[in-house]
Amino acid sequence: MRYLCLIYGTDEQTSHLSPHEMNMYIDEHIDYDAQLQARGKLVASEALQPAETATVVRMRRNELSVTDGPFAETSEYLGGFYLVEADNDEEALELAAGIPSARFSSIEVRRVRGGGARTP
Repeated sequence: MRYLCLIYGTDEQTSHLSPHEMNMYIDEHIDYDAQLQARGKLVASEALQPAETATVVRMRRNELSVTDGPFAETSEYLGGFYLVEADNDEEALELAAGIPSARFSSIEVRRVRGGGARTP
């Protein structure tokens, strides 16, 4: 089964890191990606640009509305994701707990509905 691990956090959660520590933190994510890939568990992972770079698109009554910035006013924002393959919910939670961001941020884990396109 596929699970989407959504990383939510704030800038303040990592603001205490020096540039060197931030590079090490990023490298931890790259290393974790490689570990998951080697185990056949990683489908995809990406960090996202800051929330303020977001654009929201809505269609209401056949009219397009485009708004700059994130959808909701909140202190936490979606910072990245991991799409993983796991045998069950328990394994998905274990994989999510291994994401380095879990130390500072929140990881929301959701089962992906079936029927989507699959990559080999």
